[in-house]
Amino acid sequence: MLRALREAGHDVVLAVSRGDARRGRGGALVASPVKAAARDLGIPVSDRPDDLLDAGVDLAVVVAFGRIIKPHLLAAVPMVNLHFSLLPRWRGAAPVERAILAGDQRTGVCLMAVEEGLDTGGVYARAEVPIGPDDTVEEVRGRLVELGTRLLLDALERGFGEPRPQVGDPTYAAKIAPEERRIDWAAPALQVHRQVRIGGAWTTHAGRRLKVWRTAVPPRGDGPTVAAGPDPGEAVELVEVQPEGKPRMRGRAWANGAHWVDGGRLGP
Repeated sequence: MLRALREAGHDVVLAVSRGDARRGRGGALVASPVKAAARDLGIPVSDRPDDLLDAGVDLAVVVAFGRIIKPHLLAAVPMVNLHFSLLPRWRGAAPVERAILAGDQRTGVCLMAVEEGLDTGGVYARAEVPIGPDDTVEEVRGRLVELGTRLLLDALERGFGEPRPQVGDPTYAAKIAPEERRIDWAAPALQVHRQVRIGGAWTTHAGRRLKVWRTAVPPRGDGPTVAAGPDPGEAVELVEVQPEGKPRMRGRAWANGAHWVDGGRLGP
């Protein structure tokens, strides 16, 4: 999005992103994707939102910021937000993940006014996309970023107009808790598949963690199957997995090495 704004001729004077975080076994400090992109483009970066007060900005664009913007900053700096849901459905921190877990067949992006409330502002523009039965959170979010960038660029060129109030009963997209990423094989196969699609899903095999990156429901026959759900015969196919301490691999390659018997169960 930073690159698209630059290419459209807009002067991006400051990017505000979270501070560097420790990643990996060595605990090395790693910059956020926003910070890395800004550096590549020669855009100054800060992890302090209040630095916007002295940056001389005409408009601040908020995208998945994950922090509360304080009233004094809202009062001083005009702001819009790109929120990845069809508001008022899925206000909050994890709208794409919650849409997938709920089995929503559509989602979208809203260009909205920023208020003190949690994603309560009026909507300037919105666009919808389908959620396919196998779409991952990264795939859906990638399409929403493209759509949201177009909405923003159009509004910057033509004007924002007046925001329209949100209509309908809100639902809330709480941040995904760590325990929600552990696969419950007693859950229906379709729910397990959705859990894998939001990323970071894991289980255990032979006392060691096994990350599950891709599954298929119903099984396609290319990989090993795991029994799931309360009903006999319900199964999930492991398409791509990652054993502890190893790279990602095809499910069948893992099964051959683990001497896996199709239809078994994983986890404790």
